[in-house]
Amino acid sequence: MIEQTVDIPTKDGATTTFICHPERNGPHPIILFYMDAPAIREELRDMARRFASVGYYVMLPNLYYRSGVMELADIKPPLAADALWPKMRELMGSISIPLIMDDTDALIAYAATQPAASPGPIGTVGYCMSGQYAINAAARYPNRVAAAASIYGVQLMTDQSDSPHLAAAKGKAEIYIACAEIDHWAPVEMIEPLTQALKSSGVDAEVEFYPKVEHGFAFPGRAAFNKDAAERHWERLFALFRRRLG
Repeated sequence: MIEQTVDIPTKDGATTTFICHPERNGPHPIILFYMDAPAIREELRDMARRFASVGYYVMLPNLYYRSGVMELADIKPPLAADALWPKMRELMGSISIPLIMDDTDALIAYAATQPAASPGPIGTVGYCMSGQYAINAAARYPNRVAAAASIYGVQLMTDQSDSPHLAAAKGKAEIYIACAEIDHWAPVEMIEPLTQALKSSGVDAEVEFYPKVEHGFAFPGRAAFNKDAAERHWERLFALFRRRLG
């Protein structure tokens, strides 16, 4: 496995990005892996490595660089546990779909200069706050992003013009959306309207319900981790990317 951490120039500075890919048989299809609210950490790097281990060029960018934050544990002075959630809400509020799409432009431009990264179809995946970004990237690059996945993504249906449920129809990607039954941020009442909205728009999408599990079920470091559900989500993602990226 080849690993590196690089600062990729953007319109607003530079996003520190963890990149990993196999040593051999390149170039490899790109997967853009958008982080969740608790920021970059080794847990996410390990997940990026799992994607890379089956043949992908994986890019995990820091989305909080505009606030000068890489890992929550590095914030000075250190935050008490009860102060982490307000800080995360502040950081989440500091970014938006337009900003992250600008970052996506920079990531793809950088990958185009790398011999290990394939110029072919791209996959995107986002967890929690970033499910929306994975889907909107497919709209941003309709002729490049061939597969997009949202895992317990939030704000997938809003009244904004760039709402993911609307953006999905502007792309050509196959979309996979995983929804947890126990999810305060993406309640089960959203699932049926989202499914119908995508279907009526002719989007090639699957919205899958994960019963009896909580938001965050795919992260080994979370109390909500559920091994069976996590492995199901890996199975779904690998199949999706294999179908659409090769």
